[in-house]
Parts: sequence; structure tokens; C-alpha cells
Amino acid sequence: MLPSRLLFLLVAAVVLSGCAHYTAPFETKPAHPGLQSTAEPALADLPPPSDKVVVAVYRFRDQTGQYKAVEQGSSFSTAVTQGATSILVRSLEASGWFTPIEREGLSNLLNERQIIQSIRQQHSGSDGEDLGPLPPLLYAGVMLEGGIIGYDTNVITSGGGVRYFGIGGSGQTRQDQVTIYLRAVSTQSGRVLKTVHTTKTILSQKVDGGAFLYVDQDRILETEAGYSFNEPPVLAVTEAIDDAVRSLVLEGVRDNLWSAAPDAGAQVTAALAQYDVEKDQSTRRDYFDRLLVSDARPGLGLGVRGGAQRYQGDYLNPQVRPSVELTLRYPFAERWAAGLTLGAGQIAADEVFDELSGTAALDLTYFLLPHDEVTPYLQVGGGLRTSDTGLLRFGENLFPEFKARIGVEVLASSRLAVDLSAGTSYTLQDELDGVVLGRYDDSVWSARIGFTYYTNWF
Repeated sequence: MLPSRLLFLLVAAVVLSGCAHYTAPFETKPAHPGLQSTAEPALADLPPPSDKVVVAVYRFRDQTGQYKAVEQGSSFSTAVTQGATSILVRSLEASGWFTPIEREGLSNLLNERQIIQSIRQQHSGSDGEDLGPLPPLLYAGVMLEGGIIGYDTNVITSGGGVRYFGIGGSGQTRQDQVTIYLRAVSTQSGRVLKTVHTTKTILSQKVDGGAFLYVDQDRILETEAGYSFNEPPVLAVTEAIDDAVRSLVLEGVRDNLWSAAPDAGAQVTAALAQYDVEKDQSTRRDYFDRLLVSDARPGLGLGVRGGAQRYQGDYLNPQVRPSVELTLRYPFAERWAAGLTLGAGQIAADEVFDELSGTAALDLTYFLLPHDEVTPYLQVGGGLRTSDTGLLRFGENLFPEFKARIGVEVLASSRLAVDLSAGTSYTLQDELDGVVLGRYDDSVWSARIGFTYYTNWF
């Protein structure tokens, strides 16, 4: 019969291999209509125009000049698509507001018209009459210019991993960014009527895991699995262009460059209101496309947290016990907050002692990203800790302590935040458990989750 440890590892290997098979597309798929960008539904839902605008697009091209990055050697493949003109023409058609005319392949079009005209001059119709000249080409009142003017790689990179006794995993993420500028130009006067720009992030992720263990003196178990996810750059460019065309339509409606159908007033109002919300959000984004909250964590914060703590001292086999704490936190600077923490929980060692321990401390918190919805933070402080509920005597059951924590706070709304943290409280004496032994003082390690409500007071 297999040992339980070996059986567990074999099951883990099967699960990992199954995950790898699930994430890897080993079977080819038939061709299908192109994928739709997430911005296309909003583009297609624009209110109908009173009259379509005839527009010409000569060339909407990649102006970055960047080549695709490779780890070794060099690559002559461009970083972004060179077919942005085709994408823009399709977006103009999908919006329902424009009638795009062919200009990128104008020389081919003129050559074909010349061939047709030559044949018409040489031949007559079925009734013997002259076929006559071709109808004139459409001309555009508006010309669209611009292009892909930015492709920034590795704007944000991150990663992490853990490995214990040869078993572990890791993950990496990378964020790129593409920027589109689009402008409408009057063909009669050459005046730039309106310029809009959009930005789209491109996300890449990689996750892998594995095990490398000696399951016996002469037997090694090795298994690994993983997958990577790379957002297609061409779809990112398509989404950015779709959103740019939508912005151009709504900006033109607002500036009376073109107008919606007379019976579409309600649709226009709703579309402009949604567009204004998006523009307001864009003013609160930083260079890394993170949405900042200008009034994040305002005023006095009231918090409650619960979790578990583990005493570490002079007794063997310390136990994990529940704990709870109440906090007051006041931000006195952009990244800094001062607070008061009151906590209680049990500290215990196996079959030796089990006591209630209370704490009161003043702390100082540093927020790494104070205007982000998600921010890591560091916290240090000092106070007093008691080891039982009897008469408190300093040095007997009341001890000074130093505390340090690291955590993450997530804003669930403009006032309510969810908090996850871990840290230690280090007593500056070795009598928390009633025993003085060894070189190190006693300490309490804890992990907690809780909520903070920012009242906007003070």
C-alpha cells in the first residue's frame, strides 16, 4: 500500500497535469467571425444621426515605430498592428454615424475605374447605346487623421511565489499600454474640428507550480504545470479605436458639428451623461491607468477586526486562539494616519496555561497608495499588554510592547474598507507567560480581517 504522503503527491501531480490540459488548447478550432471588443456594444448603441457624415481615412497608422520585444536576439515584427486603418473604417461603419469612403487604396480604385471607363468607351450596351461615363466619386466633408501614437511596455510588472519542501508555485503579471489619437479635419477649410484620445491597458499573466521531492532514498517525484495569459494587442487596439470613434461622435454632438435624429433626444442625454462619468474618471487616473479616489479614507475611521493569534514564548506547543480588536484611525497627512487600538484574545500553550490577554496601543500607519482603492500599508506602534484579568501590576501582568503589522486595505465603497493584515506584538519583558527563560522576550503573532468605516468627521 502506498504511503499517505506519496499518495498525496501523486494526486497533486494528476490534478496539476489535468489543469495544464484544461488550459492548453490542444485541439484546433474552426474559423469564426472576429471577436468583438468590449467597447463595440457602446459604439453600436449610439443614438441614430440625422444624416450620416461622409468621412475619408487615408492612413491611420502605427506611429510608434516599435518592434516586438524578445528575450534573445532581435525581432523585425512590429509591436502593434499595422492594419489600424481597416479597424478604424470598420468602427466608423459600426457606429452608424459615418459613411467611410475608400482612400487608403485610392490608386487601386482609380486604376479600376480607368479600366471600366476604357471598356465602356470601346463597347456599347445590349441595346447598342453608349454606356456613358461612370458616376462621380463621393467626396468627404470630413477627413480623419491620427494614429497609434504610443505603445508602452512593462508599465507595471509584479510577481510572487512560495515554495516549501520542494512544493510551490509562482505568478507574474505585466501591464502594457496603447494610446490612440483621432482628429476630425474639415476638408473645406483644413480646420481641426475635434481631437480625442483613448488609452487601453494590455495585461499579461503567468502562473506556474510544481513539486520536486525525494519520496524515498532513491526515488524523486517531479511535477510541474502552468499557463500564461496574454491579452491580444490587436483587440486592445480595436477597443481603443472603437472608444475613440464613440468619443468623437459624442464630442461632435455636444459641439454641434453634427446632430442626432430629432426623436433621439433622450438617447443623446443618456449617452452624454455616461460619457461625462467616464471623462470624470479619466481625470482621476494616474499614469499607470489606476483609478484614484481623491477623497479616499476621509476623516476619522472606526474599525473592528477579528482573527487568530499565536503566543510565542517559553512554553512548548503554543496554540492558536481567537482575537478581536477595535481601532480608531485619523489621517493627519496624505499617507499617514495615527490611531488607537484596543484588543483582546487568548494566549495558550498545550495543557500548560490558557489566559485572556488584552492590549492597548497607539500606532502610526503608512499607506503606500493613499488614493488607490487597494493599498498596502505598514503599521508600527507601542502600548501595554496584560496577561490576565486580575489586579494589574506593571512588570507582573502588565507589560510594555512594540507592535508591527503589514496589511492591505480595499475600499468597498467611498466610506467602507475591508482590511487584511498580519503582524507581531513583541513584549519588552519575558514574563508574559509567567516564566523567565532564554534570551528572547515573549511575543504574540496574529492575522486578522476586518472593516473600517470612515466617518468624514474632523
